Amino acid sequence: MADKEYFTRMGDGSIVYLTEAEIREDIADGVADAARRGKIEPLTKEEMDHIYDVCTMPGGVVGVAPEDTVVSTSDSGADKVSTKCGIPVDRSINAMIHERVLGADSVDIGFQDYNYKTVKGVAKREAAVLKHAMNRTVMPLFYGAMPNLGFYTKPDGPVDNWAVLLPDGKIKEAMAAQEEAVEHAVKDIVYVAEQMNDVGADAINLDTCGAAGDADFLAALMATEIIKEKFPDMGVEIGMAGEFVLGMHGRLEYKGTRLAGLYPHKQVKLAEQAGASIFGPVVNTNSNMTFPWNIARVCTFLKACSEAASIPLHANVGMGVCGMPMSENLPADIVSRADKCMIEICKIDGL
Repeated sequence: MADKEYFTRMGDGSIVYLTEAEIREDIADGVADAARRGKIEPLTKEEMDHIYDVCTMPGGVVGVAPEDTVVSTSDSGADKVSTKCGIPVDRSINAMIHERVLGADSVDIGFQDYNYKTVKGVAKREAAVLKHAMNRTVMPLFYGAMPNLGFYTKPDGPVDNWAVLLPDGKIKEAMAAQEEAVEHAVKDIVYVAEQMNDVGADAINLDTCGAAGDADFLAALMATEIIKEKFPDMGVEIGMAGEFVLGMHGRLEYKGTRLAGLYPHKQVKLAEQAGASIFGPVVNTNSNMTFPWNIARVCTFLKACSEAASIPLHANVGMGVCGMPMSENLPADIVSRADKCMIEICKIDGL
């Protein structure tokens, strides 16, 4: 008689059926991979058994006990009804839908071109959009965008493109260009934060930090520090782009710590030093591996991050991160299982 097979998915969202032995092997391999890369403690046998139980639970959607539920934040959240569902409503109505229909705990009002360089030019108008939304909602509203350091490169930006300079062997020039881009980005982020603070924004969201490497992360940290100094009552959320910081520059430091190569449990300590209110850790999904492998890896990284953190952790659970498949429309069976594992094993504070 053949071994029983369980429904699960690959990292790209496609359906696959695995036996108990295959699931347990993938969980163990995912844990070992994270522990080796992050130089962190692996999960215990009991924790790996719990992941197995969650992966094999019957039903399309699973959940946690009511007392274990966590809050949610979002990025570009108040535009998703329009962009994802194709329903033409403005962002204040989007925010009300998230609050009164979808049960969101907070939402992010962001511009369609979701980066601070673009928003700078329309910041006062964006502040008016945020104010209108705040007048119609009760939940906290954030204003968010990405540092997106690449937007500061020529021909659209003021600095040379380090991705062009590096292949030509112009290392010093590439490093200098990134350092100059950091200065521009910090000024733009702080300027936008000031406009949003003027209308009473609850927080500023720095989304997908580190997308352009260690200089990108540095810009987020420096901007956070200034924002908290100028506007101490404004919250700042730092959400990461990847599980480790790419060393596009390689030598940049923040308060004596080199940024290149940092994993979530070390990223969060710098976010704390900068004054961040919420940290959004990321673990990349491998599309070629199974969900049990991916979520075991996620939980290994995030447990270490949770143990190191003294500020709330809101795990990034969008497309292609933290166990979520690399697909546009995420299957609820995997989303709920990933959430349950991160809440119960990693003790995260939000999603």
